[in-house]
Amino acid sequence: ASRLLDVCRQSIVFESVHDLTACLRCIETDPAAVCLRIKNRLAVDYDSWASAGYRDVAVNLRVVTEVTERLGVEEHVCEVQLMLKCFADMKHDQGHARYVEYRNLRAE
Repeated sequence: ASRLLDVCRQSIVFESVHDLTACLRCIETDPAAVCLRIKNRLAVDYDSWASAGYRDVAVNLRVVTEVTERLGVEEHVCEVQLMLKCFADMKHDQGHARYVEYRNLRAE
């Protein structure tokens, strides 16, 4: 089995935790979205040292519909990153480049 998970990745940015959790509930209850993994980097017990302080909720999922089955892509795993605006602002303000450098220094 392949370990390749997120060739297709997209972010959704929220002003509040309430809105983010409402979106997550919608994804989890959508019959076309098959959730494979949810990585909650907003959890109180998440060790933010592992991600250089970066926080989001990453959902790995497959979209299974008649269309994706007809196209043969229903097994494709994509990632949806649910993030708060304050973290998105940092990510786009050279924050992601610093994170990649940090991750590379840790040999990840």
